[in-house]
Amino acid sequence: MTTTQHPEIKVDEKGFFGQFGGSFVPEILNDKFKVLYTNFLEMINEPSFEKEFMMYLNDYVGRPSPLYYAQNLSKYIGSKIYLKREDLNHTGAHKINNTIGQILLAKRMGYTEVIAETGAGQHGVATATAAALFGMKCTVFMGRTDYDRQMMNVNRMKLLGSDVFAVEQGDKGLKDAVDAALGYFIEHPKVYYVLGSAVGPHPYPSIVRYFQSIIGKEARQQIIAKENRLPDSLIACIGGGSNAIGLFSAFLDDKDVKIYAAEGGGEGLILGKTAATLSLGKAMVFQGSYSIVLQDENGNAVKSHSIAAGLDYPGIGPEHAHLHNIKRVQYIPVTDNEAVEALKLLSKIEGIIPAMESAHAVALAAKILKNKNEITILNLSGRGDKDVERISAD
Repeated sequence: MTTTQHPEIKVDEKGFFGQFGGSFVPEILNDKFKVLYTNFLEMINEPSFEKEFMMYLNDYVGRPSPLYYAQNLSKYIGSKIYLKREDLNHTGAHKINNTIGQILLAKRMGYTEVIAETGAGQHGVATATAAALFGMKCTVFMGRTDYDRQMMNVNRMKLLGSDVFAVEQGDKGLKDAVDAALGYFIEHPKVYYVLGSAVGPHPYPSIVRYFQSIIGKEARQQIIAKENRLPDSLIACIGGGSNAIGLFSAFLDDKDVKIYAAEGGGEGLILGKTAATLSLGKAMVFQGSYSIVLQDENGNAVKSHSIAAGLDYPGIGPEHAHLHNIKRVQYIPVTDNEAVEALKLLSKIEGIIPAMESAHAVALAAKILKNKNEITILNLSGRGDKDVERISAD
């Protein structure tokens, strides 16, 4: 089966976006991923699946999410800012779009157990939620560092009936949670792995892109309805890249629309103190995909750092590596301090508390759109309940 059978699938027959992507996995997983991709392509071409998927997105998740004109933020920045309110989805982030889609796929394929990795906990909560909805056993892998700093989401996952495994290996972050989930996946062939971002081996970047593309499809219709034209620019935060590619996907062919992504700049552009992968990284095979990765002089992936757990990852999705390579999207680092100030700003002037991840996009808008008088869509990928205790309220 080839990828040309659905217009929204952008990879070649080997799963590459340009030079990036592919599937570099143990032999035991090759056939499993081929079966997964075949079932995925068959399913998204079935009108009955699309109808069921959209029913859950509309009636359970609460889509379409609003496109809100943030008047106070717009006045402060000097450009017209529309917030795509993914924070208003059930569970509080964009992640639920993908987990509903993937667990519907898993259910149709006959699976009864799912696993997932998580950093900030939003993907874990979304997976636990969809697993509860569809009666699936669920285990979530979370680095010990993230487990401790995102305890509210850990408790939510447990309340939803999922097991949460704190990973003690490595740097105890998102990278290590992915490694642990992949290891469990290899050892337990009867489980389905709900990968949460547009990273990893083919076909996951395409699967996640497809289920998150609802963000961009809605935003395109909404901005035309409000402004009678496309925006001048788009902005999203980026860790692995699912919320970003979800928004960007509907506008990539519109060359007049500028696209920006805010990387986790951490404490500055210093290896070990940043998660700005596309600012400092180099190409290598990492966690099943050929992409851009933060690495040392010996070619080993290095520890990343970001105050936002969902951005604290040394890799990047292969489509984003491709978009960076062809200069379609500009990837710009935002520091921890800038993100914290942006979180406080949006909270105080709009009454919206964003996730620390989303605050990176707000900070980037304040930096690059100052007095530009542009119309932009900013993807507010999640709400900030999980981050409130970690920052000072003064």
